[in-house]
Amino acid sequence: MKVLVVEDEVALNEAICDFLKMEKFTCDSALNHFDAEDLLLIYSYDLVVVDINLPDGSGLDLIDWIKKGNVNSGILIISARDSLDDKLKGLDLGADDYLIKPFHLAELNARVNAIIRRRRFDANQTINFNELVLDPKAKEAKVNDTKIELTPKQYDILEFFITNKNKVISKESMAGYLWGGDALQAHNLEFIYNHVKNIRSIIKKAGGEDYIKTVYGLGYKFSAS
Repeated sequence: MKVLVVEDEVALNEAICDFLKMEKFTCDSALNHFDAEDLLLIYSYDLVVVDINLPDGSGLDLIDWIKKGNVNSGILIISARDSLDDKLKGLDLGADDYLIKPFHLAELNARVNAIIRRRRFDANQTINFNELVLDPKAKEAKVNDTKIELTPKQYDILEFFITNKNKVISKESMAGYLWGGDALQAHNLEFIYNHVKNIRSIIKKAGGEDYIKTVYGLGYKFSAS
Protein backbone atom coordinates (compact mmCIF):
# COMPACT_ATOMS: atom_id res chain seq x y z
CA MET A 1 0.00 0.00 0.00
CA LYS A 2 1.25 3.46 -0.88
CA VAL A 3 0.80 6.61 1.21
CA LEU A 4 1.63 10.28 0.57
CA VAL A 5 2.32 12.40 3.66
CA VAL A 6 1.78 16.15 3.15
CA GLU A 7 3.16 17.84 6.27
CA ASP A 8 5.45 20.89 6.47
CA GLU A 9 6.96 20.01 9.87
CA VAL A 10 10.00 18.09 8.64
CA ALA A 11 10.55 16.09 11.84
CA LEU A 12 6.89 14.99 12.01
CA ASN A 13 6.82 14.20 8.28
CA GLU A 14 9.90 12.00 8.63
CA ALA A 15 8.56 10.32 11.79
CA ILE A 16 5.27 9.44 10.10
CA CYS A 17 6.99 8.09 6.97
CA ASP A 18 9.54 6.09 8.98
CA PHE A 19 6.78 4.55 11.08
CA LEU A 20 4.59 3.68 8.08
CA LYS A 21 7.57 2.10 6.32
CA MET A 22 8.12 -0.10 9.38
CA GLU A 23 4.47 -1.09 9.00
CA LYS A 24 5.26 -2.22 5.41
CA PHE A 25 3.76 0.78 3.62
CA THR A 26 5.48 2.56 0.77
CA CYS A 27 5.63 6.22 1.76
CA ASP A 28 6.37 9.43 -0.14
CA SER A 29 6.44 12.87 1.45
CA ALA A 30 5.74 16.46 0.46
CA LEU A 31 6.32 19.59 2.53
CA ASN A 32 3.85 21.82 0.70
CA HIS A 33 0.77 21.92 -1.52
CA PHE A 34 2.75 22.44 -4.75
CA ASP A 35 4.99 19.37 -4.31
CA ALA A 36 1.99 17.27 -3.25
CA GLU A 37 0.16 18.12 -6.49
CA ASP A 38 3.23 17.15 -8.52
CA LEU A 39 3.42 13.73 -6.83
CA LEU A 40 -0.31 13.13 -7.16
CA LEU A 41 -0.12 13.85 -10.90
CA ILE A 42 2.63 11.24 -11.33
CA TYR A 43 1.84 8.46 -8.84
CA SER A 44 -1.19 6.57 -7.53
CA TYR A 45 -1.69 6.57 -3.75
CA ASP A 46 -3.99 4.49 -1.60
CA LEU A 47 -4.07 7.29 0.97
CA VAL A 48 -3.02 10.92 1.37
CA VAL A 49 -2.26 12.15 4.91
CA VAL A 50 -2.57 15.93 4.75
CA ASP A 51 -2.05 18.74 7.25
CA ILE A 52 -4.47 21.66 7.06
CA ASN A 53 -1.72 24.28 7.67
CA LEU A 54 0.69 24.28 4.71
CA PRO A 55 3.15 27.06 3.86
CA ASP A 56 1.67 27.69 0.40
CA GLY A 57 -2.01 27.24 1.14
CA SER A 58 -4.58 25.26 3.07
CA GLY A 59 -4.67 21.49 3.11
CA LEU A 60 -8.40 21.89 2.58
CA ASP A 61 -7.61 23.38 -0.84
CA LEU A 62 -5.48 20.33 -1.63
CA ILE A 63 -8.35 18.03 -0.66
CA ASP A 64 -10.66 20.02 -2.93
CA TRP A 65 -8.11 19.72 -5.77
CA ILE A 66 -7.85 15.95 -5.21
CA LYS A 67 -11.60 15.45 -5.33
CA LYS A 68 -12.20 17.73 -8.31
CA GLY A 69 -9.44 15.90 -10.18
CA ASN A 70 -11.06 12.52 -9.44
CA VAL A 71 -7.89 11.25 -7.78
CA ASN A 72 -8.87 7.92 -6.25
CA SER A 73 -7.07 8.22 -2.91
CA GLY A 74 -8.33 8.03 0.63
CA ILE A 75 -7.70 11.17 2.69
CA LEU A 76 -6.76 11.52 6.37
CA ILE A 77 -6.55 15.09 7.71
CA ILE A 78 -4.04 15.81 10.48
CA SER A 79 -4.06 19.22 12.14
CA ALA A 80 -3.40 21.05 15.38
CA ARG A 81 -6.66 22.89 14.88
CA ASP A 82 -9.33 21.32 17.07
CA SER A 83 -11.98 23.22 15.14
CA LEU A 84 -15.35 21.71 14.37
CA ASP A 85 -15.69 23.97 11.32
CA ASP A 86 -12.39 22.72 9.83
CA LYS A 87 -13.30 19.11 10.57
CA LEU A 88 -16.74 19.41 8.98
CA LYS A 89 -15.40 21.28 5.95
CA GLY A 90 -12.71 18.64 5.39
CA LEU A 91 -15.22 15.81 5.66
CA ASP A 92 -17.67 17.66 3.42
CA LEU A 93 -14.93 18.02 0.80
CA GLY A 94 -14.47 14.24 0.83
CA ALA A 95 -11.88 13.43 3.51
CA ASP A 96 -12.33 10.04 5.17
CA ASP A 97 -11.15 10.89 8.68
CA TYR A 98 -9.65 13.64 10.86
CA LEU A 99 -6.88 13.30 13.47
CA ILE A 100 -5.91 16.04 15.93
CA LYS A 101 -2.25 16.72 16.80
CA PRO A 102 -0.56 15.58 18.90
CA PHE A 103 -1.31 11.93 18.25
CA HIS A 104 0.36 8.57 18.76
CA LEU A 105 1.79 7.04 15.59
CA ALA A 106 0.06 3.78 16.45
CA GLU A 107 -3.28 5.60 16.30
CA LEU A 108 -2.35 7.13 12.95
CA ASN A 109 -1.49 3.66 11.67
CA ALA A 110 -4.84 2.30 12.85
CA ARG A 111 -6.70 5.14 11.10
CA VAL A 112 -4.69 4.62 7.89
CA ASN A 113 -5.43 0.90 7.84
CA ALA A 114 -9.12 1.47 8.57
CA ILE A 115 -9.50 3.96 5.72
CA ILE A 116 -7.69 1.74 3.22
CA ARG A 117 -9.70 -1.28 4.31
CA ARG A 118 -12.98 0.59 3.90
CA ARG A 119 -12.06 2.10 0.54
CA ARG A 120 -10.21 -0.69 -1.20
CA PHE A 121 -11.52 -3.94 0.19
CA ASP A 122 -13.11 -5.21 3.31
CA ALA A 123 -11.01 -7.42 5.60
CA ASN A 124 -12.61 -10.59 4.23
CA GLN A 125 -13.31 -9.37 0.69
CA THR A 126 -11.52 -10.77 -2.34
CA ILE A 127 -10.65 -9.04 -5.60
CA ASN A 128 -12.13 -10.82 -8.58
CA PHE A 129 -11.44 -10.51 -12.29
CA ASN A 130 -12.95 -13.32 -14.37
CA GLU A 131 -11.04 -16.50 -13.40
CA LEU A 132 -8.56 -14.56 -11.22
CA VAL A 133 -9.23 -14.21 -7.49
CA LEU A 134 -6.92 -12.28 -5.16
CA ASP A 135 -6.98 -12.40 -1.37
CA PRO A 136 -5.44 -9.10 -0.12
CA LYS A 137 -5.24 -10.26 3.49
CA ALA A 138 -3.32 -13.46 2.71
CA LYS A 139 -1.61 -11.95 -0.38
CA GLU A 140 -2.57 -15.03 -2.39
CA ALA A 141 -3.87 -15.40 -5.93
CA LYS A 142 -5.89 -18.15 -7.59
CA VAL A 143 -6.66 -19.03 -11.20
CA ASN A 144 -9.83 -21.10 -11.60
CA ASP A 145 -9.76 -21.86 -7.85
CA THR A 146 -6.16 -23.13 -8.04
CA LYS A 147 -3.55 -21.23 -6.03
CA ILE A 148 -0.64 -19.89 -8.05
CA GLU A 149 2.81 -19.25 -6.62
CA LEU A 150 3.77 -15.58 -6.77
CA THR A 151 6.51 -13.70 -4.96
CA PRO A 152 5.32 -10.83 -2.72
CA LYS A 153 6.28 -8.26 -5.36
CA GLN A 154 4.59 -10.27 -8.12
CA TYR A 155 1.43 -10.35 -6.03
CA ASP A 156 1.65 -6.57 -5.50
CA ILE A 157 2.09 -6.02 -9.25
CA LEU A 158 -0.91 -8.23 -10.11
CA GLU A 159 -3.07 -6.52 -7.47
CA PHE A 160 -2.01 -3.11 -8.83
CA PHE A 161 -2.99 -4.18 -12.34
CA ILE A 162 -6.41 -5.50 -11.35
CA THR A 163 -7.29 -2.52 -9.14
CA ASN A 164 -6.30 -0.23 -12.04
CA LYS A 165 -7.85 -2.30 -14.83
CA ASN A 166 -8.44 -0.68 -18.22
CA LYS A 167 -5.87 2.05 -17.46
CA VAL A 168 -2.52 2.45 -19.20
CA ILE A 169 0.15 2.07 -16.51
CA SER A 170 3.77 3.06 -17.08
CA LYS A 171 6.64 1.05 -15.63
CA GLU A 172 7.71 4.24 -13.84
CA SER A 173 4.30 4.54 -12.16
CA MET A 174 4.41 0.92 -11.06
CA ALA A 175 7.98 1.25 -9.74
CA GLY A 176 6.89 4.34 -7.83
CA TYR A 177 3.98 2.39 -6.33
CA LEU A 178 6.25 -0.48 -5.26
CA TRP A 179 9.28 1.44 -4.00
CA GLY A 180 8.36 5.11 -3.64
CA GLY A 181 9.25 8.19 -5.60
CA ASP A 182 12.97 7.96 -4.79
CA ALA A 183 13.38 4.46 -6.27
CA LEU A 184 12.88 5.02 -10.01
CA GLN A 185 16.16 3.48 -11.08
CA ALA A 186 16.95 1.52 -14.23
CA HIS A 187 17.29 -1.81 -12.41
CA ASN A 188 13.83 -1.35 -10.86
CA LEU A 189 12.28 -0.81 -14.31
CA GLU A 190 14.01 -3.95 -15.54
CA PHE A 191 12.68 -5.72 -12.44
CA ILE A 192 9.16 -4.67 -13.43
CA TYR A 193 9.62 -5.97 -16.98
CA ASN A 194 10.92 -9.37 -15.80
CA HIS A 195 8.21 -9.84 -13.19
CA VAL A 196 5.40 -8.88 -15.57
CA LYS A 197 6.73 -11.45 -18.04
CA ASN A 198 6.83 -14.10 -15.29
CA ILE A 199 3.33 -13.24 -14.03
CA ARG A 200 1.92 -13.68 -17.53
CA SER A 201 3.64 -17.05 -17.84
CA ILE A 202 2.43 -18.25 -14.41
CA ILE A 203 -1.19 -17.30 -15.11
CA LYS A 204 -1.18 -18.91 -18.58
CA LYS A 205 0.35 -22.15 -17.23
CA ALA A 206 -2.47 -22.29 -14.67
CA GLY A 207 -5.06 -22.06 -17.46
CA GLY A 208 -5.81 -18.36 -17.19
CA GLU A 209 -6.04 -15.72 -19.87
CA ASP A 210 -3.27 -13.20 -20.47
CA TYR A 211 -4.92 -9.89 -19.62
CA ILE A 212 -1.70 -7.88 -19.45
CA LYS A 213 -1.31 -6.00 -22.71
CA THR A 214 1.87 -4.18 -23.68
CA VAL A 215 1.20 -0.61 -24.79
CA TYR A 216 4.33 0.15 -26.75
CA GLY A 217 6.13 3.30 -25.66
CA LEU A 218 3.80 3.77 -22.69
CA GLY A 219 3.68 0.69 -20.47
CA TYR A 220 0.95 -1.88 -19.80
CA LYS A 221 -2.82 -2.17 -19.68
CA PHE A 222 -4.75 -4.84 -17.78
CA SER A 223 -7.90 -5.53 -19.75
CA ALA A 224 -10.14 -8.35 -20.94
CA SER A 225 -10.46 -6.77 -24.40
